[in-house]
Amino acid sequence: MEHGLAFLLPFFMGLLQQGRGAQGGSLEVEPRQPVVLLALGGSTQLTCRLTCEARAASVQWRGLDTSLGAVQSGPNSSVLFVHNASLSATGTRVCVGSCGNSTFQKTVQLLVFAFPNQLTVFPVALVTGRPQELACTAHNVTNPKALSLSLLLGDQKLEGVQALGQEVEEESEEGEDSLFQVTERWLLPPLGTPAPPALHCQATMRLPGLEQSHSQPIPVLHILTSQEPPVTTSLEATLEQDSTRSPWSPGPKPGNSSTRPCRPEIHRSPAPGGLELLCEAACGPGTTVHWTQAPGDLAAYKRWGAGAQAWLRVLWAGCHPEGWFQCRLDPGGQMASLYLLPEVCTSHTSEALWVGSLVLGLLLLVFLAYHLWKRCQPATEPPGSPMP
Repeated sequence: MEHGLAFLLPFFMGLLQQGRGAQGGSLEVEPRQPVVLLALGGSTQLTCRLTCEARAASVQWRGLDTSLGAVQSGPNSSVLFVHNASLSATGTRVCVGSCGNSTFQKTVQLLVFAFPNQLTVFPVALVTGRPQELACTAHNVTNPKALSLSLLLGDQKLEGVQALGQEVEEESEEGEDSLFQVTERWLLPPLGTPAPPALHCQATMRLPGLEQSHSQPIPVLHILTSQEPPVTTSLEATLEQDSTRSPWSPGPKPGNSSTRPCRPEIHRSPAPGGLELLCEAACGPGTTVHWTQAPGDLAAYKRWGAGAQAWLRVLWAGCHPEGWFQCRLDPGGQMASLYLLPEVCTSHTSEALWVGSLVLGLLLLVFLAYHLWKRCQPATEPPGSPMP
């Protein structure tokens, strides 16, 4: 309701606004744009100047149900300072000037927005040769309707992509206003060979007088195809990602553990009939990790853990499950991901069938040989029978 009144104020003020008065006065505001954009946490100043031939002149900034800010006023000018802008600073500012018996008014709409360079993608890398889903999320943004997400190859949109929809969720609160996370999902066609080294998720915010973009690279991993030599060992690509830096930027230098960021890691170990994955974070008390993604249905996996450790058991059922496993650290939201590529899943089955068939074949040969031997033996005469 308050914001609605704030947006209606320019209309009513426009009805009252006067031009050049009887004393030849005029009122100007810098910057001259009717809407002034300001990033969350940023600073700006609005200057209102009055040209007046009369001695009795005054200029003053006013606001409506908003935090006006610091004001410095003189006889013919008034400067409005906004420091460390919060979302609640969004609203209409009014400069009122008087020159003799004439009154002047100018309105400016101040719009505080949030669009940090905080993009995350899942999976954190793509593989060649198969269709796959991709999700890209922009965190802690305002004006979700003004935000668009696209998938680029070079500077062009990737062709053959199927959009699966967009999700908007409230992520955190900034005073009385909310920040959002916006997620776009796509179904990608198989990436052929030679595969591009990387795709990019690009987020673009479009506001009056502003078009700003951030980009997140998505590496492409080359996976062997059936025409190439078979994979004999499982391939792991353990990748870490958080909301403040690229997963491919250099990490902190060793030797100063107090400055190292706290991020989860995934470890694997053999288990009866399968594999166990451990997600853990060497962080202080009050942190927890939990599994958020696994091939197929996450609920189908046995999971347990507490605090900064979480286990997940992968059972081999015919073929190894293939795909991305992901866990998350809270608070903070940092992610760790692991792509598990199994051995050629038919190799063990084919070997077992071949050995079984060989044993059955040998048993059959022994059986047939025994019966043939019995038939070919000469008939034996009973003792004491007369000679011919």
